[in-house]
Amino acid sequence: MPARAALMAAGLAAASAWAQQRGAPPPAFAPSNLTPAGVRALAAACAPCHGTDGHAVPGSALQPLAGRPRDEIVQALALFKEGRKPATVMQQIARGFTDEEVAAVAQYFERQPRQEGTP
Repeated sequence: MPARAALMAAGLAAASAWAQQRGAPPPAFAPSNLTPAGVRALAAACAPCHGTDGHAVPGSALQPLAGRPRDEIVQALALFKEGRKPATVMQQIARGFTDEEVAAVAQYFERQPRQEGTP
């Protein structure tokens, strides 16, 4: 019986020590890669819908991003992020970018040549 009591006491002590430990640390994400190559990689996330380098496929219902003013893109993404502009997936996508990444991607698209036939 004394061995059983000692075993239970050791188990309780171990459980108590485990319960007092801090939780797992939050994940450490890599800092934004705002180098030219990093910004191109961020902009590539827009290509499936808005086309390579922001040049939409002819006849697409989506606006091309190439040549659009930086502030216009930043404002649109802010509205998506806040949920104030209706969309199918853009609200979730916009929330995945920091403000610095949004500004860098917007500047990237502003510098792309405007697509022929777009306002």
